[in-house]
Amino acid sequence: MALATRTDRRSSDQRSARRRSVRGGGRATGGHPLWDSSVGKKTVMAVSGLIMLLYLVAHMIGNLKIYFGAGEFDHYAHWLRTVGEPFMHYEWTLWLIRVVLVVAVVAHATAAYQLSRRGIRARPSNYARPSPGRRPTRRRFAPLDLFGPRASYATRTMRWGGIILGLFIVWHVLDLTTGTVHPGGFQEGHPYQNVVDTFSTWYGNVVYIVAMLALGMHIRHGFWSAAQTLGVGSRARDRALKTVANVLALLLTAGFVAVPVGVMTGVVS
Repeated sequence: MALATRTDRRSSDQRSARRRSVRGGGRATGGHPLWDSSVGKKTVMAVSGLIMLLYLVAHMIGNLKIYFGAGEFDHYAHWLRTVGEPFMHYEWTLWLIRVVLVVAVVAHATAAYQLSRRGIRARPSNYARPSPGRRPTRRRFAPLDLFGPRASYATRTMRWGGIILGLFIVWHVLDLTTGTVHPGGFQEGHPYQNVVDTFSTWYGNVVYIVAMLALGMHIRHGFWSAAQTLGVGSRARDRALKTVANVLALLLTAGFVAVPVGVMTGVVS
């Protein structure tokens, strides 16, 4: 009897060790220890998010050049394609930036999705196992449910915001980079006129402004979370970090929204 008890206990310990290995280090599945751990995925999200944030700051400043007229804005767009010349060939620097951004977006979205799925798997089953002679009772949603009613406000905002931004990026590229869904005639090499065309339509303004509001909320929650993940946050710095997050979110949202507002009000035409 004692031997059987020790054997059962050893088997239970081995199963627990295998579960910890799969959940934390990933060695049982042959994955990378950093990527397979929740901490590793959060770190990937934090670093990729900061890369995208730096790009957004530069992109917003460049967008505001539209207020200086068509010549200034079109010249800026051309300069982006010649950065690094003659060492870098025409558009090489721009394509390098695009590749880094694509990698950051894919890594950010993949880590976010996998963390969400991991949270859902970790929650209790929706149905409790009934006792003999009793009907099954439905359990409440766990706080980590993807869009469940008990998910926190910040969690729901980040997840819905991420989906909105992902769809917006596809539309934005097809509109102002490839011209596939651009209203009217897309003019290669004339970004000023293309921007005016887009924001001369009601749906162009709605899509852009909604996406920028989602971006502001995403930055507001994401910046502070990234600071905590990377070990920058502390009880003494929390207020300062949240203030920086709020200011960044407000400035970026206002800066991006200023472009369609300028077109709608006739300041940019």
